[in-house]
Amino acid sequence: MKNLFDLLLAILVAVGVGFGLSYYALGRGVIVGARQVGPWITWPSAGTPTPDPYTRAYLARTPELALNVAEGIAFVAHADSAGEPFSGNCTYRLDGTTPQAAFWTLYAINEDGAIITPAGRATHLLSTQLVREEDNSAIVRVSSHLAPGNWLEIAPADTFSLVLTLYDAAEFAGLGKTDTVMPAITREACQ
Repeated sequence: MKNLFDLLLAILVAVGVGFGLSYYALGRGVIVGARQVGPWITWPSAGTPTPDPYTRAYLARTPELALNVAEGIAFVAHADSAGEPFSGNCTYRLDGTTPQAAFWTLYAINEDGAIITPAGRATHLLSTQLVREEDNSAIVRVSSHLAPGNWLEIAPADTFSLVLTLYDAAEFAGLGKTDTVMPAITREACQ
């Protein structure tokens, strides 16, 4: 009888740990299938013909339409570079360069995946619209309040995530590189 109890306890622990790790990996965790570069997370096999099981489960839980690997790759940030979750009451500064891509877009989404922009405003910031520094880097501010320079206006929200989609980014064809640089995200001020 004791052996049966030990067996049932072992099965219960294994199932609990398995489901717990899967839930974490499919939420905002980076365990299997995802790749993190600073605060940015991507699922590189999302656009392949045979994504891994974790990527398939992640895509089933999100409203995203995965791009083919040859078309582009999307990075999502749920927090700033210090690890603090985004707050709609704060202004954030994206600073640095993006990986080589023909074109990119940046937009903010809420927990349901809906774009959070005030009505009648541009929903995305496009790489072709930026004012760049002399070294080709760009500074972008994300805020619900007017900000100088390149500004992505968002509607006031409790929390949000940023999505940076790189189109025709040959650098990520294999995602085997370890020296990829993405823009840093810094919280500047909060209201």
